[in-house]
Amino acid sequence: MEFRRITGLPPYVFTIIDGLKIEARRAGFDVIDLGFGNPDLPSPSVAVDKLCEAAHNTRNHRYSASRGIPKLRQALADLYLRRFGVSLDPEREVISTIGAKEGYSHVMWVLLGPGDAALVPSPSYPIHIFGPLFAGASAREIPMSTDGNFIERVHEAYEYSWPKPRVIVLSFPHNPTTATVDLEFFQQVVDFAREHEVIVVHDNAYAELGYDGFEPPSILQAEGAKECAVELYSMTKAFSMAGWRLGFLAGNAEVVQALAKLKSYLDYGTFQPIQIAATVTLNEAADTPNQVREVYQRRRDVLIDGLHRIGWDVPRPKGSMFAWAPIPEPYRDMGSVEFASMLVREAQVALSPGVGFGPGGEGYVRFALIENEQRTQQAIRNLRRSLTKLG
Repeated sequence: MEFRRITGLPPYVFTIIDGLKIEARRAGFDVIDLGFGNPDLPSPSVAVDKLCEAAHNTRNHRYSASRGIPKLRQALADLYLRRFGVSLDPEREVISTIGAKEGYSHVMWVLLGPGDAALVPSPSYPIHIFGPLFAGASAREIPMSTDGNFIERVHEAYEYSWPKPRVIVLSFPHNPTTATVDLEFFQQVVDFAREHEVIVVHDNAYAELGYDGFEPPSILQAEGAKECAVELYSMTKAFSMAGWRLGFLAGNAEVVQALAKLKSYLDYGTFQPIQIAATVTLNEAADTPNQVREVYQRRRDVLIDGLHRIGWDVPRPKGSMFAWAPIPEPYRDMGSVEFASMLVREAQVALSPGVGFGPGGEGYVRFALIENEQRTQQAIRNLRRSLTKLG
């Protein structure tokens, strides 16, 4: 990759809010950060205990396996059978990655090159858009919406694209819009991908964060999915293990094995005590995602109910750890960066500007459910005091 391709990237707008947040805190203000989606819940105690035990064994200090130790891959296969009813071969259809973000970026290198194209929803988590670009390909952005017509937009974008896209990138529950889909949607995507010989990469980062009884499906549940699809699963949100950097790619054996070959050149895998601790966690702390989900649902309700009380109409998300908020009408002309900057300065509340997630994000800000209920209530009071134009 040429150096100018990196230096020519647009500014990462979230750093603007981070800078204002740092300035405000240095000035003595208590800024409530609802911007960065960084889980605050502690990792399972069984994970911490096993990590400490494994780290004391000097044999675990050596290089590990870049594709993950066998028992870890088996534990992920067991989770998929238990959670989704999907049978996976841990030898050929599962690989461990150093977090889902690394796994996604590197699978783009496997699937795409200069002159290729990928279909990517917009707005999206930034790496979903930039991953194909880092591989030298182009990203054809498909407008996200909740009007039920997204699959039609996929068909249209494919038909009118040249060259024909080789990859479709999806992620549901969606970051940042919180949109959710059912298994019928995934079946339509898989049928389309098989017909047109396209690979689907689904980032299932919020697989366990569905609310009010909604259980996010896996694309691998769709009939024929293993012929054309791979899915990323992460322990970051489901098990509150963000800093551990433990993710997986599962599904189509040819893609999984191609990633394994690439990773054999790039890394020796996550530190082996982390892999051992993650294995035990998947096997012995299977109820952790349910506990995590309950916490986020309570926080969601406190946030959305509070915003409604102050006159800010924000949809109640069915999944993810975010709320996607249209900028209130009296402030809409400001744009998302200026509006979010004002909230840091005047309300001491940090949010993510929607434009940072791509052109389709302008006009919105994203709340992350990363503060406890008391801090979230304080944020609502701060917003009510500052947003004087609300009804």
